[in-house]
Amino acid sequence: QVQLVESGGGLVQPGGSLNLSCAASGRMFSSYAMGWYRQAPGPQRELVATITSDGSTNYADSVKGRFTISRDNAKNTVYLQMNSLKPEDTAVYYCNARRFNNYWGKGTLVTVSS
Repeated sequence: QVQLVESGGGLVQPGGSLNLSCAASGRMFSSYAMGWYRQAPGPQRELVATITSDGSTNYADSVKGRFTISRDNAKNTVYLQMNSLKPEDTAVYYCNARRFNNYWGKGTLVTVSS
């Protein structure tokens, strides 16, 4: 069982930056693929970025060049550095851990507005 707790969300102006963190409990964090997803008002949750156990990364086209996902296995934590934020990045951001099962955090709200 893995528990995930996101932090770092908030209100930021367009063009600003935020760094999200996701702290994971449980064993064998390094063996999990980790990801960030987001959900704006509406039913669909979309992929933002993923990082595998060996550090390979993947990004949605909409965030390439602006967001960076990373992980610190010693701290059981995955990060999402978000730069050049746009109003359309406004959403609840969820952390995901995946190995044999899928685990989700409760989310952290990011609001990009002037």
